[in-house]
Amino acid sequence: MNWVAYGTMFALFLFSHSIPTRPAVKRRAVAAVGARGFTILYSLLSLAMLLLLIRAANWPDPVLLWPQSAITLTVTRIGMLAVCMIFALSLGRPNPFSFGGAKTDAFDPSRPGFVRVHRHPLLLGFLLWAGLHLLPNGDLAHVLLFGALGGFAILGMRLLDRRRQKELGMQTWQTLWQHAKRASLRTVFAKGDVRRSVYALIAYCGLIAGHSFFAGVSVLW
Repeated sequence: MNWVAYGTMFALFLFSHSIPTRPAVKRRAVAAVGARGFTILYSLLSLAMLLLLIRAANWPDPVLLWPQSAITLTVTRIGMLAVCMIFALSLGRPNPFSFGGAKTDAFDPSRPGFVRVHRHPLLLGFLLWAGLHLLPNGDLAHVLLFGALGGFAILGMRLLDRRRQKELGMQTWQTLWQHAKRASLRTVFAKGDVRRSVYALIAYCGLIAGHSFFAGVSVLW
């Protein structure tokens, strides 16, 4: 893998994420395969491109910027359980502010769920994932990879805020968010979250066990 090929992979990754979500492109895609079909296909495309990019970062002769340590590996392992929990508590839940939700019209700002903590829980999880993986991967290729993906998550939050403000109207957006922020922290956890937490733990164990398969590096203790 050389710098040109690595840069090309980054460009393809960004292209595959940005083009399908453009309003005009997304409308045509949804009309062709339905909203659920679009979500499934877009998720599979995103996952495939991410795995290819991760694999591409495993250079045979890495340029080391800082060494790996037992502490950074442990922090990453523990932190990834929190990331799995964020995804489990947020996927498919009403969220008018971001993507990954469902039944947005049913959103109750007095019981906002994890939206009480952050408007963009999935992007927050993605940002944490990138930051946690940056700690034990101090070679240049991985620093560029996880640094760029973390920045991509931050940029996505800002772009989604602007898009949702335009779609909902600034007044409606601000009112919903102000009410959600004032909700009790107890409302972060909703009915069914015990089951979702179990799913998060199962997913976490699956990630640990299968890490060498999809990332090329084992993280087993």
